[in-house]
Amino acid sequence: MEAPTLKLLLGGDLMLGRGIDQQMPQHCDPALHEAVVRDARYYAQLAEERHGLLTTPFEPATPWGASLAWMEQLQPELRLVNLETAITQSDRAWPGKGVHFRMHPANITALQAARLDGCSLANNHSLDWGFNGLADTLRSLRQAGIQTAGAGLSPHQAQRPARWQLGDGRQLLLFAWAFTSSGVPPAWGVQPTHPGVALLSGINSGSVKWLCRCINRQRRPGDRVVVSLHWGANWVPVVPEQHRWLARQLIELAGVDVVVGHSSHHPLPLEVHQGRLILYGCGDVINDYEGLPAHGPWRADLVCLYGVELERRSGALASLELRPFQLRGFKLQEASTSDRQLLAHQLGLEAAPTGWRYRQAGPSWRLERQRSAAAAVASQSHARGAEHP
Repeated sequence: MEAPTLKLLLGGDLMLGRGIDQQMPQHCDPALHEAVVRDARYYAQLAEERHGLLTTPFEPATPWGASLAWMEQLQPELRLVNLETAITQSDRAWPGKGVHFRMHPANITALQAARLDGCSLANNHSLDWGFNGLADTLRSLRQAGIQTAGAGLSPHQAQRPARWQLGDGRQLLLFAWAFTSSGVPPAWGVQPTHPGVALLSGINSGSVKWLCRCINRQRRPGDRVVVSLHWGANWVPVVPEQHRWLARQLIELAGVDVVVGHSSHHPLPLEVHQGRLILYGCGDVINDYEGLPAHGPWRADLVCLYGVELERRSGALASLELRPFQLRGFKLQEASTSDRQLLAHQLGLEAAPTGWRYRQAGPSWRLERQRSAAAAVASQSHARGAEHP
């Protein structure tokens, strides 16, 4: 029998390049083109100065650390992230760009270790190593059986969603777009004449109409729709009002079930709008930043993964599990009590969306519907009737 709910694992920016790539048995040339750092191994040196020597070489599963056991416990049907690393050995870095992420194609096994099903590529690192680097990335992911959205060799490929069958002829569609506000060079926008990412320059009524038209052209009745958006600057203190407006418009006008935002590098508060989930900023999944100074109260080593449960037939949010981790030694480990408390404060978990409540469940937080007083009374009456026929 088909389960009444659909479970998804969602994550933000996955960055397995640079310092992490260097810990793998096969890795890219460590040469970088950054203004200050010229060798990718320097990021590993910073991490070791902070947390001690790394145990190398890494196995494919090493960066995922403690998160793999939680994923198995969650048992999601699909696992989706935003991949911010080119998978290529290209040595032609995009000129004039400050940071370039890449990982060796052999290290696609690190994505397979987490059994990822799909990746958004609409972000500001997919073309760090040029058009050829993007082509290499698409090829590696396709050969690994990992679907992509948000980038392609043609506008058709970049704009079309990734698709998975859910049963009864219904599908889950993953769309992905990036905005120039996240640092994507305008030249990266896909064109008939060259590859690129699905890119929009601004948030306005015109972009809303475009997005809704793209979504409605592809979806069919009963399909579930997830939209991945790479938007805004890094280390933002609050959710921009434009982001709130756009996400709500996608739910109201295009019937989107989940909006997944990223780019901030740290988790941001979430919202439930008309029963649909909006993750304004998922933060990073894995990065090599742990030896770098913190940006005020925001820490890129504090990570959240999201176990999302949807009503299969309506797409409404049934529940959400937020699972915190800390990056330490380039791998996800259990977050301390104080770190979990800091994340809870930054995510605003003190006040749940109207009609919902947060409940501590071990190291996780669960967002669940509140039962109305009327529903509770009806349930009690039903129980009494069952006891006394």
